[in-house]
Amino acid sequence: MHGKDAFEVEGVVTEALANGTYRVQLANGHRLLGFVAGRARRLAATFAPGEKVKLNLTPYDLSSGRIIVESKKN
Repeated sequence: MHGKDAFEVEGVVTEALANGTYRVQLANGHRLLGFVAGRARRLAATFAPGEKVKLNLTPYDLSSGRIIVESKKN
């Protein structure tokens, strides 16, 4: 999903589901499934309903996307 075809969108978490997946609503009204993968999952990144998140979407499957967790630098 990190290929050259992937693009970023912003959305709001509406529901927290099991295993690091979240229901996310985009600004245009579309609802999709967002998931946390890789290092962010190991670091136990959690999001509450109402939080804004960035997602990586691929044009091949617009029904799910990878939630991008940005590290906080001090």
